[in-house]
Formats: sequence, C-alpha cells, structure tokens
Amino acid sequence: MKIVTKRIYDPPTSDDGYRMLVDRLWPRGMTKEKADLSEWNKDLAPSTALRVWFHHNPDLWNQFSKKYKEELEQQDLGKNWLKAHRQQAVITLLYATKDKIHSHATILQQYLQELSKKTKP
Repeated sequence: MKIVTKRIYDPPTSDDGYRMLVDRLWPRGMTKEKADLSEWNKDLAPSTALRVWFHHNPDLWNQFSKKYKEELEQQDLGKNWLKAHRQQAVITLLYATKDKIHSHATILQQYLQELSKKTKP
C-alpha cells in the first residue's frame, strides 16, 4: 500500500487511487464533483481544539506534530481504518492548506505508513 498526500485543489489523476479528504472542515470553494472523493474522514483529522490552537503557525509545528500523533494513538482509529482499506494499492490523503510542509496530512501519512508496517496481515 502506497500512501501519498496532495492538495485537494490539485486536479484528480488516475494515479490517486483512493482519494480521502482528511480535513475537518470542507475546503473553501471546492465542489463535491471537483473533489472526486472516495471518502471524507473527519475522524482522522486533528481535533477542532488542536487545529484552532495550531492555526498553521510554523513555530508551533513540533508541538502540534507531537499532540496530533498523541490524538491519533489515543483514538486508535488508524488501525481499524487501515484494516478496512488494506486492499487499496494507493491512498491519497487530501488537504486544503497551502503550506505543504506544515500540513497535518504529512503527519497522518507517516503515522499510517508506520501502522501499516506493524499490522501487515
């Protein structure tokens, strides 16, 4: 399984595979048709409190990364989600932020990849 990240505003391609929006809020100006989603998973997104606290401040990135990973581990949703989607060859995690470096999707990508290695059938 290959897990990649991509801005939702970038056009969909056949290489995207399973397209999942991982933002808690719907992206501004995006239609459902344009988004071409397989799934919108708000549960794997950072909590509202964490998202508001971070507010895309690069100075808080390391703290945000740690807190978001803790949220993911406490909720334990990643393992069940991966199990349900293990047949997907490619999963594209879609996000709206312009800052590709400080996007929670990169943290989620790394987290799911690590979980995938640990939970191989």
